[in-house]
Amino acid sequence: MQVSLINIGTSRGIRIPSAVLKGFNDLDTFDLKVENSRIILDVIKNPRDGWADKFKNSKNDLLIDDDLDAKDWDGL
Repeated sequence: MQVSLINIGTSRGIRIPSAVLKGFNDLDTFDLKVENSRIILDVIKNPRDGWADKFKNSKNDLLIDDDLDAKDWDGL
């Protein structure tokens, strides 16, 4: 697929066709690399993607026992 550089204010950029973007969800951030005369964009996913669904369906059990002796922190 051939694309052209366009002027965006004082910068230049490319338009990513919607047909390409349909394969991705919630694109916000990319990691841009230049390797061997190639520009590579890697999608950076939100590390918390899916957390809302996982917590909504969980039992919300405590991660630490309630009866933990706070005086014995060195023994943990």
